Amino acid sequence: MASSSYLRGYKSYLKLERQLSEASIEAYIHDVRLFLQYMRVEEEAVGCRWCEIKTSDIENFTAFLLETGMSARSQARILSGIKNFFNYLVLEKVLEASPAELVESPRLARHLPDVLSYEEIVKILDSIDLSTPEGRRNRAMLELLYACGLRVSEMVNLQLSMLYFNDGFVRVIGKGDKERLVPIGRTAMRQIQGYIEADRCHIAIAKGNEDIVFLNRRGARLSRVMVFKIIKKQAEAAGIQKNISPHTFRHSFATHLIEGGADLRAVQDMLGHESITTTEIYTHIDRRYLQQTIDRFHPQSRFQEKK
Repeated sequence: MASSSYLRGYKSYLKLERQLSEASIEAYIHDVRLFLQYMRVEEEAVGCRWCEIKTSDIENFTAFLLETGMSARSQARILSGIKNFFNYLVLEKVLEASPAELVESPRLARHLPDVLSYEEIVKILDSIDLSTPEGRRNRAMLELLYACGLRVSEMVNLQLSMLYFNDGFVRVIGKGDKERLVPIGRTAMRQIQGYIEADRCHIAIAKGNEDIVFLNRRGARLSRVMVFKIIKKQAEAAGIQKNISPHTFRHSFATHLIEGGADLRAVQDMLGHESITTTEIYTHIDRRYLQQTIDRFHPQSRFQEKK
């Protein structure tokens, strides 16, 4: 089978069975083509025998990526794409075992994201001017981000038909077009309903945006950049010095749940993480919180500070 035939089959597998987005599919295909180029295998070369690829070939490829100065995170992403492709070949019985299985990914430093305390969240929300339609919209948006832990892309694409307020849920379309139901609290529901009934109904809605919840003055959905600017502005108005973005509300949502004793699997489901390891970063934040609590309240810690 030609190498290009394998790639076509792999692409169909990613689309139909894994149900990945077009952007994710192109990224996976790009990773494999990069490896092909390194191995000097022509994509259209008939008779390309993947069974001849050895673990050492993939290890040499990762060493090559390192020499280019590529970041460890980018190296890990590409290697993940290569491993996924070889797993596909095993699934299709082209290979008996994946030569990439034993190749170790680069170690990634875990950067703990900035997190807002509940008091800081309240400060930001209270700093919003509710005397204007934009202010009431912004309050509803930020309440939603914190109440449900949505990604900014999920929020700007949220539709009226995805609000199940009678049941207390919001239907969210996340990465790879995967859907999930996220509980929403009464405060956020009240703010969103108020915006919809008092302000959104008076906007001349642009074609194609009839079902979008949050609209700009021209009746179109908000851009991610605009939401970022809104949040930065409100953080400054509230006197918050931290580096804040829409994702900070998502991080705060997860952290406050973990600190309150929420089950990690439940938080994973609400955030829409495919892997539990992605959600586990919030247990590290929780440990940092616990350490700060010890330092602040433990008698021995306070005694040592006075010495």
